[in-house]
Amino acid sequence: MARTTLPKPAAAKPRPMATAQDVADYFRVPIATVYQWNYKGTGPKFRKIGRHVRYRWDDVEAFDPSQPA
Repeated sequence: MARTTLPKPAAAKPRPMATAQDVADYFRVPIATVYQWNYKGTGPKFRKIGRHVRYRWDDVEAFDPSQPA
């Protein structure tokens, strides 16, 4: 009896990291608010890649701007 192998599921492509403008659009706030969150440490976790600020979408979606810091 021949063995049949099932195809492996395709790995999910990682989502590109969000920019500060993406985060501002997501929460419908001015981009200055996003930069202020970064400065105060109250916003979603961010990473610096060179001189650029980037956010993982999981961190953006987990952040609730209505909660006080």
